Order: sequence, then C-alpha cells, then structure tokens
Amino acid sequence: MKAMLLEEYGPEHRFAEHDIEKPVPGPGQVLIRVAGSSFNPIDNKIATLGNLLSFAPPLPALLGMDVAGEVVETGGRSRFRVGDQVMGCAGGLDDLPGALAEYMVADERLLAPTPACMAPADAACLPLVSITAWLGLFDKASVSRGQTLLVHGGAGGVGHMAVQLGVHAGAEVYATVSTEEKGAVVEALGGIPIYYRETKVEEYVDGFTGGRGFDVVFDTVGGTVLDQSFAAARIGGQVVSTATRSSHDLSLLHARGLSLHVVFMLLPMLTGEGRELHGEILANVSGLVDEDGLAVFVDDRRFDFTDVGEAYRYWEQGKASGKISLVPEEWNTIANTSD
Repeated sequence: MKAMLLEEYGPEHRFAEHDIEKPVPGPGQVLIRVAGSSFNPIDNKIATLGNLLSFAPPLPALLGMDVAGEVVETGGRSRFRVGDQVMGCAGGLDDLPGALAEYMVADERLLAPTPACMAPADAACLPLVSITAWLGLFDKASVSRGQTLLVHGGAGGVGHMAVQLGVHAGAEVYATVSTEEKGAVVEALGGIPIYYRETKVEEYVDGFTGGRGFDVVFDTVGGTVLDQSFAAARIGGQVVSTATRSSHDLSLLHARGLSLHVVFMLLPMLTGEGRELHGEILANVSGLVDEDGLAVFVDDRRFDFTDVGEAYRYWEQGKASGKISLVPEEWNTIANTSD
C-alpha cells in the first residue's frame, strides 16, 4: 500500500511517499481503508522533536493520529462489521502506525461509528480534540449546569470543542481569544469571547464574575496562561490543563485551595490501559454531532496526504482557521481509475 513516511525528524518536515506492506489486523483490531486524517499540534511536535520525545515512533515514521474510514477486515470477533464507517485517535506514535496511508490497523476499543451526518474525511477532524475536551470537562472537572467555565484558547482545536461541550452541559461559558474573527467563532458556538490582549485577568474576572472567579478554568495553552488560570479561578475552583510540562509557582494554587487536573489524552494509546473510555467518548461525540449539538470547525483549505509537509508548514505560519483536514484524494483517484 502507499504511505507518506517522515524520513527524518526536524523542522523541514521531510515526508515522502513509500510503498509498504499492507497491515493485517490481529485480535481486537480492525483494518480501516483510510478516508481521512487531520493535523494536530502534537503531530508537529513529534515530527520536529522526534527522539527527544519518549513516544516518538522510529524512522521512517508513519504519523497521523486521527483517522476515519471504512472497516474492511476484522481480526476475529469484533463489535464492528466490514463496511462500518469508524473514527478514532488510534496511532501515529510509539509503536502504533498512523493514518497517513491507504490502510490503517487500529485497536477497536479506540474507535466509534462516525456521525451519520458527516463525510468521513470531516469526521477525521473530531477524535483527538473532542476526546481531550471531554476528558477535561467531564472526566476531570465534572462541569455541570449553572457553573461558570472559562476556556483559554476558545477558538483552537480543543478549545472550540470545550466551548460547545460546556454550553451543552448548561454552563455559562467564556473563552479567551486574540482576534475579532476568533471571537465570532466563540459567539457562534454559544460562548462569550474575552479579548485577552485588551483585557487583564483581574479585569475580566471582575467584569464577568463580580470578582469571585470562574468555577472551572480550562487551559489549552500552557506556560504563563496556566498561571493566569490560577488567578482566574474562584476559591476552591478547578483548573484543567492540557499543557503542564513547565515550572510554576503554585503559591496561588495553594492559597485558593484549587484543584489542578492534567489531561494527557495519549496515555491509553501509550499504556494500553483505559482505551475503552476513548471509544465510549467518541460514541457520545458522534451522537451529539448527529443531534446538531456539536460541530468541528474545519479550515477551508484541505491537503492531500501527498502534501502533508505543506500542511505542517501552513499550521506553523498561523494560517489555519480550524482543524486542518488531510485526505488521500490522489491515491483514491488512482485506485478508482484502476478499478
């Protein structure tokens, strides 16, 4: 089968097309004919930093964590049938081959049916960001009706999922953004934008909570934004972060009696433990999408698998508005012609 393999780690993003052996599913696995994948910042981190990360796959590396497509073979008894349309975040790191190929083998516990209302290629933009947001809001913080929720980076991949899930849970949702365009995204999703470049933390805490602070703060940015999250949370409140690989003064965390929750959604993929939860979350996400309760914001520009390196550079240049969709259009055209 054809696959796009990363030939060396570093900022150049040297991907090349290779012919590799088509995988065979083992027990508990299914073989997916890939209809699409999507870019996530963690993909770029792996491609750039490589062996500095313990979970980077060996070179040449088959990346692409998110996948959607059709089940074409099962490794024995399975809850999926041949012909089912599925999605998941199921590879592209450690010893798990990714989705940038014609076919991908995946642990069926990490998969769920794609939303009936979505094209498979678009559904491939859902898994990582929706699972991360769901884990942060519900598995960690138990966000509920009537609470105030602040999402840092509300128009980003995980952020715009968190805004919608918070609204769905009945919370009063606020989100920091950098531009009016991103503010319009947050408003369209049911949240209230906060323009952090124009407003200090204490100002929006006073303006939106009367100085009390937010019940839950979801940090999708890290660094100094995590410190700002401590300052924005109410006494006894909860802070959830997806980016905590840095040093911080925890004095304010202690003084306010805050709870800090860390979301590292790749853990089940790396350890093999708890993979069923990801499949269950995605099944709930799929249902919400079909009920028109959740949507994924996809950038207007879509990239063929053969142009994956260009997609990485497009993201690095800050040009993307929404998730970057990756589709194996060229290979599909060749396959259809040969048929």
